[in-house]
Amino acid sequence: MTTSTPRTDVVSLTEHPHSQVLVIGGGINGAATFRELALQGVDVTLIERSDYISGASAASSHMIHGGIRYLENGEFRLVREAVQERNRLLKTAPHYVKPLQTTIPIFSTFSGVAAAPLRFLTHKQSSTTERGALLIKVGLILYDSFSRDGGSVPRHQFHGRRKSLADQPALNPDLKYTATYYDAAMVNPERLGLDVLLDGVAAGGRSANYVEAVGSVDGGVLVRDRVTGDEFVLTADVIVNTSGPWTDLTNDALGAPTTFMGGTKGSHIVVDNPELFAATKGRELFFENDDGRIVLIYPIKGRVLVGTTDMDADPRDPMIETDDDTEYFFKLVSHVFPDVAVDRSQIVFTYAGIRPLPRHDDEAPGFVSRDYRIEKGSFGGSPLLSLVGGKWTTFRALGEHMTNEVLAILKRERTASTTTLSIGGGAGFPTTEPTRNAWIHANAVGVTRSRVAELLTRYGTRATKFISAIAGVEDAALRTTPLYTTAELDHLVRTESVVHLDDVLLRRTDLAFTGAVTGPMIEELADVVGASLGWSSERRAAEVTTTRETLTTLHGQVFVDEPSVVTR
Repeated sequence: MTTSTPRTDVVSLTEHPHSQVLVIGGGINGAATFRELALQGVDVTLIERSDYISGASAASSHMIHGGIRYLENGEFRLVREAVQERNRLLKTAPHYVKPLQTTIPIFSTFSGVAAAPLRFLTHKQSSTTERGALLIKVGLILYDSFSRDGGSVPRHQFHGRRKSLADQPALNPDLKYTATYYDAAMVNPERLGLDVLLDGVAAGGRSANYVEAVGSVDGGVLVRDRVTGDEFVLTADVIVNTSGPWTDLTNDALGAPTTFMGGTKGSHIVVDNPELFAATKGRELFFENDDGRIVLIYPIKGRVLVGTTDMDADPRDPMIETDDDTEYFFKLVSHVFPDVAVDRSQIVFTYAGIRPLPRHDDEAPGFVSRDYRIEKGSFGGSPLLSLVGGKWTTFRALGEHMTNEVLAILKRERTASTTTLSIGGGAGFPTTEPTRNAWIHANAVGVTRSRVAELLTRYGTRATKFISAIAGVEDAALRTTPLYTTAELDHLVRTESVVHLDDVLLRRTDLAFTGAVTGPMIEELADVVGASLGWSSERRAAEVTTTRETLTTLHGQVFVDEPSVVTR
């Protein structure tokens, strides 16, 4: 399949085949490393075999969290770093990261106390008994102790049964306590990751999606443009492998085999159930199921996200949410909200991904470290740094750590810090009603105030670029949805490295996630995206077919005239 015109980002790579650093993998950790290096003035290139933020990074639980459960693993360094990074992201990315009140329903007082030391020492699930109030209280006291930076979020609260049920009457009346604390919601993960990447591009980095590392040639990395099939060679003084769960597969392709990884599958469903949404009262319900798994019920974008599983998986296999996963999720919803009925007809989207965890042999999946490490090797005479592990919350710190390793190899000094540096549309983002109103008023030039408000919510202060693009041009809402307009989509497609139709539906927008996609919408979007990218009629038809297959096979959707639904 070919495009009518060459992709400018790929042309840039072929014209500059050597760089100081080549980053392989455009998930959130690769993007963060790319941004960090570019901001130091390093000549850096990033390639991603699929779309940016489309692999493990696209299968998150939409949370930025310190990881209270990691305390039981003894991962105090990780929890401290994660809480600090959570607090930073609330300030540097306020357009996409928001405080999230989280409630734990608790059904016993002392349960799990006897087994906790054994779990801590062996990292094996010695009991399926839920943790009781005492263990959770100790954990939350420790958790709060890591948030001493001026109170970015309030400290936890404990309530007994009567007060808990008065506050959330739909909760299971058999509970004894609730514990409520704050973490953070990541309302648009793929867009946040794209902002991180675009910051790196703005700082001078070069990047291209749908470019895959497939081998080695004379000390260089043989790469293939997956759109055209063209192959060329890239060289670098340092190679950084941030391909997540596929790190070993990438190293194998380079002729530098490793056995670092051992990921686990996490599945989620998105449910359109107003009663369940109301029952959450805007809070995430985060708790341990009776099998020892940590699960969540999370209101987001007018829907409810339910997850997640934690089972060993092979990165070579497609990650699909299964019927068994669905039954598991329904049971846990009924455990927390026994009077709220949930059925398959209410599922609007499903997804699953593989976590980039280290190889863990016989260690229970729930106890595998969520921390990260950097493994040093070599490729063609150049240093090869492989990232093992990593999570959304700590992407900035991880990128900083990886960059420090690279700078040491290059014998360069750090020249910029990202500790307090705003990300993308978070720069100057108004966080109060008066400042928001002032920003909207100041930027309502050639577009209505309501349109400016919509774009500000969607893109943060990067909305100014969209406002400039649509002001004074013919701009109409799509026939199949009022949520997007033709001029907005044209600007998005032309400036955000869109290659395929599903890039728009799954990652540049949240249309698929919220269950808004219909068959006619796919056809209309194909017309708009195809016009922007110069697709032939054959290419357009192929994109429609592939998009339908992707949404059906990987996300459980079956398309009828109105609306899209998930069926089994």
